[in-house]
Amino acid sequence: MKEVKNPRRPMILYYLIILLVIVLFNWLVMPSFQQSKVQSVNYSTFMKYTQEKKISTVQVRTNDILFTLKGGSSDNGEKIVYKTGRMPDEGLTDRLYASGAQFKSDLQQTSTGTSLLVNILSFVIPLLLFIWFGRWLSKRMMDKAGGTNSMMFGMGKSNAKLYVQSTEGIHFADVAGEDEAKENLEEIVQYLHDPKKYTSIGATMPKGVLLVGPPGTGKTMLAKAVAGEANVPFFSISGSEFVEMFVGMGASKVRDLFKQAKEKAPCIVFIDEIDAIGKKRDNTMSTNDEREQTLNQLLTEMDGFDNNNGVMILAATNRPEILDPALLRPGRFDRRVPVELPDLKGREEILKVHARKVNMGNDVNFNTIARMASGASGAELANIVNEAALRAVRMGRKVVREEDMEESIEVVIAGYQRKNAILSAEEKKIVAYHEIGHAMVAALQNHSEPVQKITIVPRTSGALGYTMQVDEGQKNLLTKEELLNRIATLTGGRAAEETVFDSVTTGASNDIEQATKVARAMITRYGMSDEFDMVAMEQQTNQYLGGDTSLTCSPQTQKDIDTKVVALVREQHEKAIRLLKENRSKLDELAQYLYEKETITGEQFMEILNQPPKYRLDTNGAQVDEPQQPETETAQAEVQESEAQAPAAASGIADRR
Repeated sequence: MKEVKNPRRPMILYYLIILLVIVLFNWLVMPSFQQSKVQSVNYSTFMKYTQEKKISTVQVRTNDILFTLKGGSSDNGEKIVYKTGRMPDEGLTDRLYASGAQFKSDLQQTSTGTSLLVNILSFVIPLLLFIWFGRWLSKRMMDKAGGTNSMMFGMGKSNAKLYVQSTEGIHFADVAGEDEAKENLEEIVQYLHDPKKYTSIGATMPKGVLLVGPPGTGKTMLAKAVAGEANVPFFSISGSEFVEMFVGMGASKVRDLFKQAKEKAPCIVFIDEIDAIGKKRDNTMSTNDEREQTLNQLLTEMDGFDNNNGVMILAATNRPEILDPALLRPGRFDRRVPVELPDLKGREEILKVHARKVNMGNDVNFNTIARMASGASGAELANIVNEAALRAVRMGRKVVREEDMEESIEVVIAGYQRKNAILSAEEKKIVAYHEIGHAMVAALQNHSEPVQKITIVPRTSGALGYTMQVDEGQKNLLTKEELLNRIATLTGGRAAEETVFDSVTTGASNDIEQATKVARAMITRYGMSDEFDMVAMEQQTNQYLGGDTSLTCSPQTQKDIDTKVVALVREQHEKAIRLLKENRSKLDELAQYLYEKETITGEQFMEILNQPPKYRLDTNGAQVDEPQQPETETAQAEVQESEAQAPAAASGIADRR
């Protein structure tokens, strides 16, 4: 969609113009009002002017004398009034009369009145100019917005962006991975195209459609795709833009938005992040605030719509649980469309959509990349494709290869490689054993995700290394055994450190956090505890924003939960230590190989793991060399059969520290 914008001059230009007008007024116009000024002289000078008959008008007052001279004016044409003190002089009046002076009684009043008029005009005229300018500018801005509200500077006007159809408009074909959401919204498009098809049978379309889902899943893009398919005007505004400093401005914006929408009908109004104004109203005494007035106006406007006025309201939010029930009732937002994270097939389709804009090589397997990007949103997948294209340019290639896509996944998830991070030989060895510990515990258990890649190259996210693993298919359910194996795999790094170095490091902090989180969820939310059975001890909030949780049980029960979590993690930790001790030879061999190569693939890992061990440990912990691999045909056949049954490596992220 293409946004329609009118060119606007900077506001500073208008203020400079009015400032210039004020300066010119005081410089050119005001001097014409200043016709007189008072100048003090001594009494002898006054007597001299009297004898020389130069006095034109005179005013004799109690304490002083004001007079003007014949032809007396300054260079700029101002009339000069002279003032001198009053002296004891009995023949003064006769001498003044004899000199031809005219007696006046308003010289001081004329001077004072003129000065007062000048002061008033110098203040009032600029103020009137400013008020006139403000009204003119306000009217000009509102006329451009298509409204008639006369508030100063357009406050209370809706600043929704209006989009119209263009040659590069967004359509449903540009949105992948959300087939169910598109199916629900296609009905809206058909209604906007042919409303009689529905009204003839007595059906009415929903007045509002609420799109809910995690960030980056394409809620805004879906709304634009609806407008692109329907080929109707599309008003877009954020919920936070309704909230103003002055009470009543938000409600005025809502009224203006719906007025514009009715004038452009049929059209679509899209309100992004509607939770900014649609939160539940509380029970406090003072509830007449700006946000609540805006919500009340929105409720009124939506409920006041005619059934067939051609205006469709779309809204998006990440927090549907906090919206006001009056906003979600039938007649306002009738339909709720989930826009969830894409599954394996959806991720593959999204990658293909974004790959249309990039020169992709023939070796790129989108299914493999989609499996590696498990849990990624549409926005993250778009970023992965873009990062791959940037890497291809850095490498001097004109096409994107699969290695670029794989590296871009690691960049998005774990950050760029830290080329200036130099680990000491001892630290590098510890990290190698730590990551091999994760990989071996995962490989030695059933129901575990296969290993794809192991690396000890530091990343900008702070990870000194990580083990990549993901299931081959799309999983929607996890069994208790799979969750226990995941905890054991997370403790495998620390178990390797304890087994080899008889010490621990800070490198397992993220492993500990994840293992504790999984164990607590098993007990409090998944009902996988014999003692608590199927009783929920924890409540999840903000489902689409990280899923924060809070315990809903007594302090004593919380203590019991903590005890069970510790016992569960300790049990799997001991299991990981036992597995690594039983396969100490392979642990040393793989760690040494990773130490030398820094990065190994899942195929290389499994190949070494499936080979016969070079030594074993006796009861005293000493190394005992294993016999050489048998050379008989029967033994070779058994070895080949064992290798053929070895699990194949897959891809994904299992651990990141």
